[in-house]
Amino acid sequence: MRNWLVSGAFYNGIFLMGPLHGIKVLEFGKARPGSFAGMMMSDLGADVLRIEREDAQDPLPQRLDGRGRRSVSLNLKDPVARELCLDLFRSADLVMEGHRPGVMERLGLGPTVAVEHNPRLIYGRLTGWGQNGAYAENAGHDINYIALAGVLRAIGGPSGPVVPLNLVGDAGGSLCFIIGLLAAIINVRITGKGQVVDAAMSDSAAYLMSMFYGMTSAGTWREERASNMIDGGAPFYNVYRCADGEWIAIGAIEPRFYAQLLDMIGATGLTPEAQLDRSSWAETSMTLGAIFGTRTRQQWCDILEQEEVCFSPVLSLAEAPSHPHFTSRGTFVDIDGIIQPAPVPRFSETPARIQWPPAPICQDIAEAIEDWRKVRA
Repeated sequence: MRNWLVSGAFYNGIFLMGPLHGIKVLEFGKARPGSFAGMMMSDLGADVLRIEREDAQDPLPQRLDGRGRRSVSLNLKDPVARELCLDLFRSADLVMEGHRPGVMERLGLGPTVAVEHNPRLIYGRLTGWGQNGAYAENAGHDINYIALAGVLRAIGGPSGPVVPLNLVGDAGGSLCFIIGLLAAIINVRITGKGQVVDAAMSDSAAYLMSMFYGMTSAGTWREERASNMIDGGAPFYNVYRCADGEWIAIGAIEPRFYAQLLDMIGATGLTPEAQLDRSSWAETSMTLGAIFGTRTRQQWCDILEQEEVCFSPVLSLAEAPSHPHFTSRGTFVDIDGIIQPAPVPRFSETPARIQWPPAPICQDIAEAIEDWRKVRA
């Protein structure tokens, strides 16, 4: 595993570490959203030790959210394991856990006990519904969180909502969690006092909808799906099928982009002046659909890709990594034959890096903990 330590980079002869270099994180393994957060903390340079349940299996190489951390398996109901975790709290800057409310308290590892061992400790809790509330004890997944937050009802067509990928609730919740943890890290360096970060994926889904709640309050957002400018209702902000069965995406909201689009595709029967006339949207969509259906996706790329029309091809997961834009930026990396997204965002002085691929659970617990505790140069 140590051969894979690439959390820094050389620049003009200087070895640069990630922006979270030196931060010690103790991650109690649970669901994927928390694991994604642990992956990102590691990618940003933090030193993460993941505590797995006693019967946990080694992560597969394709389990990308398992990369970049040491992991040990413990039976947290065992008093010896509990005492070990309490001792680890003293060395940690940050604890991350994703159990239902009350579980860590029943194990004797809740935030009240943790802060007694380390007053500077940040105790991060990522759950679906939060630590309190009417749904706090309920089971749930991404689809449930975004349904309650008003997201799911707004996605789809007239016939009903569609099930999106687990992005708004799970990934969005993880990112909001990360933001909270980073803010707490800044605060503890100012005040010297740790705190609990309660991140609920349902809260985060609602927060990400702030613009739409504002538009609803202003009366500019219609509840009917596919009836607004950016929900599939407008012909100039939509996807279209090409002659080869592939798809393209158009986002020509601004009048000058829309006018350029009509000119480039030869839509002589459409006028830019009628762009915001909702009564014409259905007919315009049919006209644009017919035009885009006359050429293949690649042919439309050749015509529109470098023009000011807000155009892009709709790529598959297999296609995206080899697109010239991503290859030129190094957006994807190949580690042991596994193509995966590189860490984000980009830092000029402290570049983020994948520290190592998903690794087997460490069998020598003492050695793994000693290695985690080391202060790295």
